[in-house]
Amino acid sequence: MASSANRILTSLHSLLSCRPSISSYRLPSAARRRLAAVAAPNPDLERPSFASPAEEEKKKKEDTIYLKKPSSEAATRDATSVTMPMSFVTGSIVGKRFYKEVTTRLADDGNGWTVMLDYRTLKSPSKRPLKFQNLALAKAIAAEWEYQQTDGIRPFTMPLMKLACTALERVPLTRVKIIKNLMKKFHQDLVFCRFPGDSDLTRGVLRRQEEKIDPILDWVQSEFGFKPVVYSSFFGGKQDDGLTKAIKNVLEKTSDSELAAIDAMAAAAHSLIIPLGIFYGRLGIEEAIELIRLEEDLQVDRWGLVEGGHDIDIADLHVQMSSAAVFLGLSRIP
Repeated sequence: MASSANRILTSLHSLLSCRPSISSYRLPSAARRRLAAVAAPNPDLERPSFASPAEEEKKKKEDTIYLKKPSSEAATRDATSVTMPMSFVTGSIVGKRFYKEVTTRLADDGNGWTVMLDYRTLKSPSKRPLKFQNLALAKAIAAEWEYQQTDGIRPFTMPLMKLACTALERVPLTRVKIIKNLMKKFHQDLVFCRFPGDSDLTRGVLRRQEEKIDPILDWVQSEFGFKPVVYSSFFGGKQDDGLTKAIKNVLEKTSDSELAAIDAMAAAAHSLIIPLGIFYGRLGIEEAIELIRLEEDLQVDRWGLVEGGHDIDIADLHVQMSSAAVFLGLSRIP
């Protein structure tokens, strides 16, 4: 499962790295002069900074990765650490690879595992030690760091690391809000929306929905004790209060790592039922992706695939769902 997700990451990285440069297009000389004038730095148009000199210096330090090994012989291997700047969360390239070896080891307090970049202990963007509950998850995140190339550290190839930071820092502070947002979208869940009937544009969709999605609705009724209401409107409708409360109760009992994974999958799937199917072991990754793309895949089969559009969407969906499902599975290992 992890190797499949890694291959998908590599393919997506190759696709996204093939963007043409503006220098490859030949512009008229007048246009080139105007472009150069616009691109030239203008100090009068610089965005003003309202931060004090102390705040500017603090931000500069926070976005700096310190590379020098401690000079004092008394300093232990754990006396230094590497803290990822906040830009790591946004997906921009952090900088060149500054380490040679990636290892894992037991935390100092014996509670969890840490990732080491040479002699540095890996920390979150808010400078909290990243401790993983089991060795398997620590190894998987260490593999993401090992995958990085010398020319740059690319956060978009490290989905497990991003989910780990989310589970550590975002979920504990915003758990109530996350659950509220998930339940707000629950009534418009993808699996509750049914095509009203066949037409020239939707031929075969209704039949496939009945074939693939009806068993999931039956599982929901069996698992939670309430039959889902199916709607033909894209705006959805209101589910039974008993089913709504049952789903919310499940979310409230999840761990931070579980909720982070469910939230990530729900955003990619436009569905909460599909992530819960994975959470309960009712759905596998490929089966879940098939349900998410059911209507679009039928259209692609009929009208053809748009290169640079559909293929990238498919790869991105595989990355999002696979990484979150793998993170969920690894975080639940005793």
